[in-house]
Amino acid sequence: MNVFEHIGSYVLLMRQVLMRPDRHSLFMRQLVNEIQKLGFDSLGIVAIISVFMGMVVTIQTAYNIDSPLIPLSMVGFTARQSVILEFSPTIISLILAGKVGGSIASEIGTMRVTEQIDALEVMGINSANFLILPKVIAAMMFNPVLIIFSIGMSLLGGYFVALFTTLFTPGDYVSGLRLSFESFTLFYALIKTVVFAFLITTVSAYQGYIINGGALEVGRSSTTAVVRSSILIILFNLILTQLLLT
Repeated sequence: MNVFEHIGSYVLLMRQVLMRPDRHSLFMRQLVNEIQKLGFDSLGIVAIISVFMGMVVTIQTAYNIDSPLIPLSMVGFTARQSVILEFSPTIISLILAGKVGGSIASEIGTMRVTEQIDALEVMGINSANFLILPKVIAAMMFNPVLIIFSIGMSLLGGYFVALFTTLFTPGDYVSGLRLSFESFTLFYALIKTVVFAFLITTVSAYQGYIINGGALEVGRSSTTAVVRSSILIILFNLILTQLLLT
């Protein structure tokens, strides 16, 4: 399939996915399960990456501020802006594209090759809506929570640098964190996160839903899902930055 065929197939699949669920009680049960799988199960890796990412960003910022005319509080300010505007929403979304996106593609791809999706359709169930919509809603609801958690852990990582090194003091760092904070930067990060969550889940689900073949194709679809989700995240990161910050 060429790129235009993929785009057309993706749009048609999204029309099925975004229909109203037939059974709300079943949908809510699936939604809770997906929040657990796609959200809570990712807290560990998000915490580890965020703490070390915050430490690295803070150390690099302090290293590059070598002028005595620049106050050390700028370390905290610069680290905060970098984490909120770019590192947490974009880098963590790329990590989730690998973890969550690959899982979604392989799960739905396995259901396709084992004919479970065909069985749902024979029973008159909208398989796309039944399987994909709970994942999309769960990710769009919980990924902003993950990003806020990531921001907090990253800034905490920077505080650890202040505690255990002599680059700057904890007071300088906290003063920088408080300096000229604008709530729109956090709003901007959450907008990006919701868009990225939609891209990760829908693109990955699409790759799993359309495959034909066996286990080998499931593996390929998982890899393709991660690659295409990551590319779209980078592309839409540029588009959203241009729209919201200029």
